Amino acid sequence: QVQLVESGGGLVQAGGSLRLSCAASGRTFSSYIMGWFRQAPGKEREFVGRIMRSGDSTYYGDFAKGRFTISRDNAKNTVYLQMNSLKPEDTAVYYCAAHSRGDTSYAANYNYWGQGTQVTVSS
Repeated sequence: QVQLVESGGGLVQAGGSLRLSCAASGRTFSSYIMGWFRQAPGKEREFVGRIMRSGDSTYYGDFAKGRFTISRDNAKNTVYLQMNSLKPEDTAVYYCAAHSRGDTSYAANYNYWGQGTQVTVSS
């Protein structure tokens, strides 16, 4: 089992940057593929991207490509989401999650979730 706690959200102007962190408890963090999702009010949870166990491979949703970067530090049990060139439509609660099985793009295939951190991008 792993517990996840996100931090780093806040209010930023359009064009700005934020780095989100997700700290994991437990000694098995490095065995998990980790994902980031987001959810805006009235919308379904949306896949942002994921990173493989060793950090050597990442995959992103179309809106995130070229602007967002996921990294991890297994020694610190932490995964990061660097967000650049933020837009008002990026406003959402951002969640990190530990993958269970199956397609890594689907939220249903993740079994551990953090509480989320709010990101608000003003125009």
